Formats: sequence, C-alpha cells, structure tokens
Amino acid sequence: MTLLAFGINHTTAPLHIRERVAFAPDAAIAALTALKSQAGADEAVILSTCNRTELYLHSQQHPDALLDWLVDHSSVSKAELIECHYLYSGDQALRHMMKVAGGLDSLVLGEPQILGQMKSAYATSDEAGTLGAHLRRAFQQAFAVAKQVRTQTAIGQNPVSVAYTAVTLAQQIFSDLKQDTALLIGAGETIELVAQHLSEQGIKHIIVANRTLGRAQQLAERFGGEAILLADIPACLARADIVISSTASQLPLLGKGAVEAALKKRKHKPMFMLDIAVPRDIEEQVGDLDDVYLYTVDDLHVVIEKNKKSRADAADAALAIIEQRITAFARELRAMDAVDTIKAYRSKADQLRAQELEKTLKLLHGGADPEKALTQLARSLTNKLLHAPTTALREASANGEYETVRLAHRLFAITENDIEQQSDAVRTSSNETIEPHNADENEN
Repeated sequence: MTLLAFGINHTTAPLHIRERVAFAPDAAIAALTALKSQAGADEAVILSTCNRTELYLHSQQHPDALLDWLVDHSSVSKAELIECHYLYSGDQALRHMMKVAGGLDSLVLGEPQILGQMKSAYATSDEAGTLGAHLRRAFQQAFAVAKQVRTQTAIGQNPVSVAYTAVTLAQQIFSDLKQDTALLIGAGETIELVAQHLSEQGIKHIIVANRTLGRAQQLAERFGGEAILLADIPACLARADIVISSTASQLPLLGKGAVEAALKKRKHKPMFMLDIAVPRDIEEQVGDLDDVYLYTVDDLHVVIEKNKKSRADAADAALAIIEQRITAFARELRAMDAVDTIKAYRSKADQLRAQELEKTLKLLHGGADPEKALTQLARSLTNKLLHAPTTALREASANGEYETVRLAHRLFAITENDIEQQSDAVRTSSNETIEPHNADENEN
C-alpha cells in the first residue's frame, strides 16, 4: 500500500472538463464508498472544487483502475482524462497535498480558501468511514504545513484580486471601516465580491446603485444595505465615504461637479473613490479635487503585480518549509517501521522478567536469604537478556560481519572508551593470573 494523489486541476484541464468531473457535496459520501470498494482503495478522500478534482488514496492500485473509476463516475471519456490527469505517489503525493493546502497550487497563489475545502473533504471522508490511519496522518501533516506557511511567510498577506485590493486600499484611507458608508455602483460579480469583503471588515452601511433596481435590491439585501437607481447617486453621494464603481456604461456616471457638491455637504470630509470600470465611470478631473483619493483599475493592477511578486518570493520560502516537513515525516515513517520489532523485544523481555521474578519469589517464600536471592535474580535476568545478542555478535564477528558489530555499538550505546576499558581490564586480569607462575619459577 502507498499514498496516491490522482486528479486534474486548472493547470491541466479546461473548465469544460473540470465541471464534468466535479462531485456535488451531497454525492460525496456515496462516491467515497464506491471509490473504496470499486477501485480497491484501502482509504480514500475526494477533494472537488471549481479548480480541481483530486482523489487522495492509500492504495496499491494501478493508475488504470483509478482512471476507469473516475470515467465511470463522471461524464468524460478515458481519452480526455488521460490527456489531463496527473498521478503522484509516496513522498511526491504528500508534497502535492502540502502544496495544495498551503495555496501554492492554486489559481491565485496563496489563496486561503483551499485549506478550508481540504478540511471539509477530510471531514466528509471521516464521516463516510473511508479515512484511515495513513491518510489521517498525511492530511494532518498537510494542515500543519499550511499553518506554518501562513504564519512564517507573507504568502497570504498581500491581496492579488481586484475586489480584495480595492477594499485594502480603502482601509489605507479609513483604517476603521466600521464607521463608514460605501456606495457601490454596479451589481456585477466584482462589485459583489467588493461588498463581501467590505462586509467582512464590518463596514457600517452599504448602498448599491444599479441601472435596474431589482438587481441592486437583491445584492443590497445580502449585506443589510439599501438599493438605489443610478439616477439617485447625486442625492446619496454626500453620505458615501467610499465609492467603488464597476459598470458597463460607455459614458461617465460621476462628474467633477457632482462630487464637488457632495464634498461641500460633507464639509470636505475625505472620500475614497475607485473606478474599476473600462471605460471609466468617474471623470478623470475628479482626482484634481483636494479631498478625493481617486484610483483607477490601472492603479490596482500596479498594486496587484507588486503583490504577486511578493507572494512568489514567499512561495519559495513556503516550498523550503514543505521540503523540511517531507524529510522529517519520512524519518518518522521509517522510525515507525521499527515499532513492531521494539514491541516484540519488549514482550520477550517482559516474559523473561516474569519467569525470573517467579523463581525469586519462590526462593524468598522458601526462606532463602533475600540479598542472595536478589543477586541471583539480577545475574540470571542479565544473562538471559544478553544471551541471544551476544551469541549473534560472536557469530557475526567470526563470519567477518563487522558492520553488525558496529551496529551493536549503536544499539547498546557502547563507546570506544567502553571498549578500551574492557581491553585494559582483560590485560590486567591476564597479568594477575601470570604473575604467581612467574614467582613460582623464581623460587624453584
């Protein structure tokens, strides 16, 4: 059995393939059960997101078995899957898992959402009964690496999405958004993400302005805000500390005059304005006003590119962390290979101890001298524990197996000094034996 990571992602497969291989959340448990029974996996976890579908397994199955299973449980052909899948095993599989958990394999480098998705997949597998000791250990290592990457590198500190960068810029002007009001012009995907990020920062109030009131109301209700039409913007503008605009309008929606009037009502309290639209929604001349901080999409791209470079540098540090963890984990696994041997040796030693203790207790109950009985116990137990290794060492030395002898030094913590002391003791004992004979010879 070995650890496997098998799947497709945004770098290997286009969207029309990924969406046909994806697993719905309500079908995950059934899929896991089928994967374990039909593909011969000992343990299994399925991670399915918009950017990837991956099977993590503890299995000895040939890749074709996994290909066939995924083809049977999706709407792609085997030929299509062969073209875009990848398979990692052993340390490579664990390394891939760690990179995914740390956001190093994501479309947006360093994004944190994938870690939560991996934890959900892990929990679902646990619920389905397909998470065993091997995958549990591998996922715990991946989660630990992700935490270490987040705390020891800057990979997630600098925003690289337009929406998040927009909110970050607003925070640089107004450090505490909880007391501010944001006017969001438009109701598309970018504005929706901006509203979400603003809400997460605890902004006091959100106003959504849109060409159609229904769409504005739908978005505003999600965040406890209010909805207005584009025509109502001049009347509400003075209330806005933050203005972020992203529409498909071919003409500017906000001119210098309207903003100037709003600033007078605000008694020149500063306004942060961000125009993400192309063509622009806010006239360029608005930026000339003293109390307006106006940014465009080009300003955002400069920040984003700088942040991408910062994340790429952090990714190098994150990869170094992963390599250290892989090395340490491989060492742990190798150490675990000796566990059964250690347990067997301890069990054997316990049996010898019980046998010798029983003999000693009988002697004591029979009236034997306690000191002599305990001395005999220590001597007998020592001899029996050392009998097998000393016999094996003599045989190894006789056969020229010097590596076995050197290994015994490590196992029994025998130093060169210990060996020298024993050699000296033997020489001294030999001299003491010979000296009386020499004395006899002189006397004769």
